Amino acid sequence: MASIKQAVGLAVKPEKPIKLYSHPGGPNPWKVAIILTELGIPYNSEVMDFAQLKQEPFESQFPNGRVPAIEDPNTGIKLWESGAIIEYLLETYDTSNDLSYTSSPEKFEQKQWLHFQMSGQGPYFGQRAWFLFYHPEKNLTSCLDRYGNEIRRVLGVIERHLTKTNKPYLLGDRVSYADLAFVPWHWLLLYKPQIMGEDFPKEWEKEFPKTWAWTQGLEARPSVKKVREERVEAMSKGH
Repeated sequence: MASIKQAVGLAVKPEKPIKLYSHPGGPNPWKVAIILTELGIPYNSEVMDFAQLKQEPFESQFPNGRVPAIEDPNTGIKLWESGAIIEYLLETYDTSNDLSYTSSPEKFEQKQWLHFQMSGQGPYFGQRAWFLFYHPEKNLTSCLDRYGNEIRRVLGVIERHLTKTNKPYLLGDRVSYADLAFVPWHWLLLYKPQIMGEDFPKEWEKEFPKTWAWTQGLEARPSVKKVREERVEAMSKGH
């Protein structure tokens, strides 16, 4: 029934909460949580231990063995990969296009920024975190330098764009899913434990002022505050 409704352009109502498989240590599930919150879609987070992700029944349903993943009882759909989940939620539930642009070129530019977030921001920030906190060999200065420089490069890309457009958001005067996708990875720079050090926010504000102002505006959104509090609570429980 849900697919028929979508085919004729009718809204699917999220009558039952979506199950969001999550983990506090990784930013990607919280990207999805922010989109769910912005759209007013009810959801329940199931916070997983890393070991559970490689066990049954999770791994047979979601073969990548990572989070986020969702189960939507309103449509029967199960998905993994944060970008695919975000696109699904928008197409299924954002019928008023609150977080999306529908005309060219913005329609495609927002996809461009989402792909940049997933291929640039996420991997570089994630590798810096890995070599800083988890890799068994320590003092790998060359690795930390490489990914630290890439983090600065990513911030520089956004800085040049925002300077050129002189707009508050990536696509113009209103927030889109493209902006929100960057938020949880920036938490790794803003809040403890910070992957670039406690002094980096001052460096960020000085060297990339447009990107800093854009980030602070996103941090002030009620949805972002709510989801970050959920993550802090999950971290406090020791997952």
